[in-house]
Amino acid sequence: MTSTMQQPVELLRDRLEHAFAIHTNRLNELTLRGSMTDPTTFEARVEAARRGIANTAQALRRMSEGTYGRCEACGTTIAWQRLEAVPHARHCSDCR
Repeated sequence: MTSTMQQPVELLRDRLEHAFAIHTNRLNELTLRGSMTDPTTFEARVEAARRGIANTAQALRRMSEGTYGRCEACGTTIAWQRLEAVPHARHCSDCR
């Protein structure tokens, strides 16, 4: 990773870590108060929190492995604008 890319990637890492904490806290809160909510809404919220945790965890894993920013389908570099918009993106715009 070049020094010019390192700082922006670190900013995305911070965003991903923050998102991971938010999704984890939301899931914990839902688990504790689950019986007090509408079952349909509850299940949708739990699934959204779980998906958020999985997406951010996978992106952080790819960062630690050095594969972050590469499309999992074709191997090309994912556009920076896409990563800024969707930090957990696994595919380039063409392959998504």
